[in-house]
Amino acid sequence: MHRILIALTAAGLTFSSPCFSGETEIKAVQDVIDGQLKAFVSNDGALAYSFAAPNIKRMFPTADIFMDMVSKGYAPVRRPKGYAFGKVQEISPTSIIQQVLVTGPDGKDYEAVYTLELQPDGTYRITGCSLRASNSLST
Repeated sequence: MHRILIALTAAGLTFSSPCFSGETEIKAVQDVIDGQLKAFVSNDGALAYSFAAPNIKRMFPTADIFMDMVSKGYAPVRRPKGYAFGKVQEISPTSIIQQVLVTGPDGKDYEAVYTLELQPDGTYRITGCSLRASNSLST
């Protein structure tokens, strides 16, 4: 799967559900996640934290607390060796779920499922992420 993730990442492929075809929204959502993942890799806690929605910022009131939580509970997204976007689904006019296929620092494959919410300023912010080990490529 590691080779598949690299190939998908290099190709920039996105798989969307037929019910959600807003390419502008998909790109905006993926840009947010990509920005946060790149900030994690570069150890830029303030930038990574800036992609979090208000609900996350209430639970983790500083960038340092947020980064500590991510480091302890989300190592594959904190230090990904590679990642590719998978399925995307609109769950309401302002909420989107985006699957990200991740190769973690341990070389194992994971599925990260992000939820994002459209903010009053027109930007998407990450409201949550669930992570699980993956045994196969899911698209």
